[in-house]
Amino acid sequence: MINDSEIENLLDEAHAAGAQSAAYMMLRLPLEVAPLFEEWLAAHYPQRAAHVLSLIRQSRGGELYDSRFGARMRGEGVFADLLAQRFAKAIKRLGMNHREGYNLDCTAFCPPGRQMSLI
Repeated sequence: MINDSEIENLLDEAHAAGAQSAAYMMLRLPLEVAPLFEEWLAAHYPQRAAHVLSLIRQSRGGELYDSRFGARMRGEGVFADLLAQRFAKAIKRLGMNHREGYNLDCTAFCPPGRQMSLI
């Protein structure tokens, strides 16, 4: 699309800066946003606009937006699957998204009912 080629480099930089986990979301274009995005795309990437919109539609069941739970964040189809595989491969290579490695500091946690003692 426009910046999907940066997925791996972005994750590399985030990991180098200390990120332990990462997630992604396919571009979402709710009904009121889609025309604005199409206008922006035509102005800034006129030679790629049709291709980008085609890939979005391929990932959204032929539409620019799919509000179905489970599909709206990830998309469906070949292009969405390819992005998911690239992301998963980069995450695995970097050793990110492993919860057992988190050391959470719970010393500041105050059980319910003791909140007024903070005053």
